[in-house]
Amino acid sequence: MFDVYRNDKRGFLVLSTGSAIPVLYSAHKWRKSRKRVLKVSDEIKSAVHARGYYLRSLRASKERMIEVE
Repeated sequence: MFDVYRNDKRGFLVLSTGSAIPVLYSAHKWRKSRKRVLKVSDEIKSAVHARGYYLRSLRASKERMIEVE
C-alpha cells in the first residue's frame, strides 16, 4: 500500500505505507490524502522501490498553457 501527500504548490508525493517524508522535502507542508491507495502505476511503483518515494509537480507550465489555448 502507499501513502499519498499533496502540498499547496500542487506537488504530489507517494511513499510506501509507514515511510517518513524524505528530509529534502520535509520543509514543504504536505497534507496526507485520507484515502489509502492500493494500486499505482508501474512508473510510480518502480520509483518508490528504487528511491523510497515518487515526487511530481502538477503545476501547469507556461508552455502547456499556450498549447491549450
